[in-house]
Amino acid sequence: MFFFIFISILSGASIVLARILNSKLAELIGIMQGTFFNYVTGLFLSFIFLLFSNESLLAINLHPIPIWAYLGGVTGILVITLSSYITPKISAFYLTLIIFIGQIFTGIIIDYFTLNNLSIGKILGGLLVLAGLIFNLIVDKTSKPKLLIKTSA
Repeated sequence: MFFFIFISILSGASIVLARILNSKLAELIGIMQGTFFNYVTGLFLSFIFLLFSNESLLAINLHPIPIWAYLGGVTGILVITLSSYITPKISAFYLTLIIFIGQIFTGIIIDYFTLNNLSIGKILGGLLVLAGLIFNLIVDKTSKPKLLIKTSA
């Protein structure tokens, strides 16, 4: 169980790091160009990983796969593009929280429509995270900087 928790934390950390790296690339070459090179690099590395795995592209029968199953790539492009645009404008902490809140409520909606499951606990949990974000924003806005670091020239 600890291994899966560790991998999940590592996955979350890699998402934040990827968002920052993608936004820096977008600042240098443009948002759409950065998104393009993100996916070209990802395609190349996916191909390398596939070569060293036990899986094969030749064994896949594409016919029975519904077209909507490929929409992950489309939404991925949307995520990279939007993240590259917004990341330089919001702190990494707040951006991560805001995206997390979006994920929570989207997950609640998807569970409702796919599993016919709507839990008041999930809704209250999401609202608590949202309230915590709002509280933190208010505290940060009203507090003064505690330490200014000056470098001597």
